[in-house]
Amino acid sequence: MVALELDKRRSLSRPHRCPHHRHNAKVAFNSVPTAMLSCRHLIGRLLSAQCRQATTTTSAKLLDQQFVEIEQPDGQRLKYPNVWLRDNCQCEKCFHAPTRARQSHWERGPLNVQAKSVAYEEQQQQLVVHWQDAHKSSYDLQWLRERDFGAETRSRYLKEVYKPPAQLWGKLQFEQVTREFLYEDVMANDEVLLAWLEALAVQGFALLRQAPADVEVVRRLAERIGYIKRTTYGDVFEVKSKPNAGNYAYLMTPLPMHTDMPYYEYKAGINILHTLVQSSSPGGANTLTDGFYIAAKLRDQYPKYYELLSSVPVNWYDIGRDGDMTFHSLWRAPIICLDVDGQFARINQNTTKRDSRFTVPLEQVVPWYEAYDKFLQLIQDEAVEFKTQSGDIFVFNNLRMLHGRTAYEDSPQNKRHLVGAYVDWDIIYSKLRTLKFGQVKG
Repeated sequence: MVALELDKRRSLSRPHRCPHHRHNAKVAFNSVPTAMLSCRHLIGRLLSAQCRQATTTTSAKLLDQQFVEIEQPDGQRLKYPNVWLRDNCQCEKCFHAPTRARQSHWERGPLNVQAKSVAYEEQQQQLVVHWQDAHKSSYDLQWLRERDFGAETRSRYLKEVYKPPAQLWGKLQFEQVTREFLYEDVMANDEVLLAWLEALAVQGFALLRQAPADVEVVRRLAERIGYIKRTTYGDVFEVKSKPNAGNYAYLMTPLPMHTDMPYYEYKAGINILHTLVQSSSPGGANTLTDGFYIAAKLRDQYPKYYELLSSVPVNWYDIGRDGDMTFHSLWRAPIICLDVDGQFARINQNTTKRDSRFTVPLEQVVPWYEAYDKFLQLIQDEAVEFKTQSGDIFVFNNLRMLHGRTAYEDSPQNKRHLVGAYVDWDIIYSKLRTLKFGQVKG
């Protein structure tokens, strides 16, 4: 009882901190000096504001019958169009969760369905929308946060989930961006596989070491990602000098800097080249340039040339026979191609596969050649050279990297022999995302 009485006296000598105790606070301050009273009053007001902020809850409201706004305790506001909310209703009638598929049967779309009322349920942490057609939708707050239309959330999703941003590099940065992995580690360890795929996506190339002398290595590596892209040259192809060669790569002459298959609308994503036998002659070295880096350099230093090479279509073609396969492939596209976000998406360059039919207006031809000459000069200026050895696998982004080879001479005892395969980027990005996120980022 004595202890309780002392506590009561102490409580009367201290100001109370919440607004509904202000009358008691005045009684307690009667004998306190004015300066101290003013100071304590200020502190009380600050504490009272903190008290109110701490008890603020998430709320939701309609804005102009077009948007729903959610205000969170930290003051952050999330804003969503009504039409988007209705289109993405997560109820069992509208969304088939096992297949992650929208199953609404809209004849024209949800544009004219208006929200009647909105509320935020704190316990379930859900936004609840009642629609004018008597439908009800509920959305988890975390689900909404991940789909916020703010610039930061959109940018984070594009970089972390859609595609990692490319790290452009020139000749001076080659050693810093070169990534090497052991073949067996990539085949056995998912973390190493993920790191290798990210290197291909970000730096544009990588080297695998210590692969066995087996012609099936490239197939196994492709199937570790997903599956091989089959072309007119088969699924697995061999690069070595051949009599009556049907492809320029099968000669021993220098192979100019190029990308493979610009004549395909759906161009192969990565090129996997396994060195079974390397030439003992001084030649046979790989050459490599980052095509996106060259495109950026052209854009910054020679904007008129960049405009021409990113807009004037070129006829790329491949006519011939490989084994029993005859083909006549043709695709029209500029040298520099951009995606829907204005980012570099694809470089087309293959002097041996550029058609003599240049189906553009006459006045564009000479300016295009001037721009093309500057492009080739920049490629050569930034080219690096290295020579793979037996057991090495050189893998690179065929949409981005320009690659070539120096001349070499085979001998009866030493015949340069590479085995190659392609995989599409759709398959690579899919594998990369499942390794990073599993099924949680749908």
